[in-house]
Amino acid sequence: MTGLVMCVVVLAAASAFGLWHRRRDGRMRVRERDQRARLNAGAIGADRLGERATLVQFSSAFCQPCRATRRILQEISGMVGGVAHVEVDAEARLELVRELGIMRTPTVLVLDADGVIVRRASGQPRKADVIAALGEAM
Repeated sequence: MTGLVMCVVVLAAASAFGLWHRRRDGRMRVRERDQRARLNAGAIGADRLGERATLVQFSSAFCQPCRATRRILQEISGMVGGVAHVEVDAEARLELVRELGIMRTPTVLVLDADGVIVRRASGQPRKADVIAALGEAM
């Protein structure tokens, strides 16, 4: 009987964690620590930031969701004038990854014209969420 109870408890906990993780994955959010962070083009390895906003994507070589995220962000930056998309290899820029608290790839940062982090998403973001975050950045 005890084994059955433990099995039910473990399944319930795993289901709750799965639902929580699914709800948070790829959602744009604001971190208090990010509000003080400002990035320049040199820090992310770009020639320049976007005139109105910049989408910064941290990726790694074997990250499958990074490919889909790249397509989404390139499409959005092509649709919205003055928005640049910069992809950063997280493995090559470990110091920056640690400084910004990047825990997984893909992670997307939305920067305003001055390089201030407005929003971030860990995991593959939805297109509508990125567009809404851009509206806030501009």
